[in-house]
Amino acid sequence: MLKRIILPSVFALMSHFSAAQDTEQLQLATTTVNTDEQASDDSGFIVDNLFIYAHSGPGKNYRILGSIDAGTQIRIIAQPQNGYIQIIDDKAREVWVEEKFISKQAGLKQQLNTANEMLVTLQNELDNTLGQLPQLQQSNDDLQNENTLLQNSIADLQSQLATQQQESTLKKQDEQHKLLAYGGGIAFAGLFLGIILTIFLSRRKRYDGWA
Repeated sequence: MLKRIILPSVFALMSHFSAAQDTEQLQLATTTVNTDEQASDDSGFIVDNLFIYAHSGPGKNYRILGSIDAGTQIRIIAQPQNGYIQIIDDKAREVWVEEKFISKQAGLKQQLNTANEMLVTLQNELDNTLGQLPQLQQSNDDLQNENTLLQNSIADLQSQLATQQQESTLKKQDEQHKLLAYGGGIAFAGLFLGIILTIFLSRRKRYDGWA
């Protein structure tokens, strides 16, 4: 029976003493700033650098149900009364704590946890990207090889085309030379035949005149 009377009183005195020590520091804590870590309008966080006692009602005279660590995310479920506010803590307990120990801004502990989660996510993405890098490098090498083969094929086709055009030009020139030679031969043969016919006809006329 004596323990039931003394223990709550001791807890209450410890809570009052702890609150008196941290009053100056707690004045620096913001209660109105919203951050990305905030889950909803009724969410909040226990301020850093201390733990607080949770009571069964809105006041120090109510039974102490336990403590809540600094930086713990909580959910507000009632309006403030007598400087206390009702919350649900991380252990799903409906308790009352002093309103001045509640902040809408995530504490350093929560921010660190969030940063660590983001770091793990980014590291996983980086590992995934690095895992795909050899495959991407191989694909790049394959494309470069195909590009080199195509360039060599184009160069070979261009060389064959140039050779073919040169051969066609030479063949055309050769045919032209042959045509000129053939035409000259015909002209010479015609001239020669004309001379022979002229001589033959002139001799025949002379022969006819003598007769």
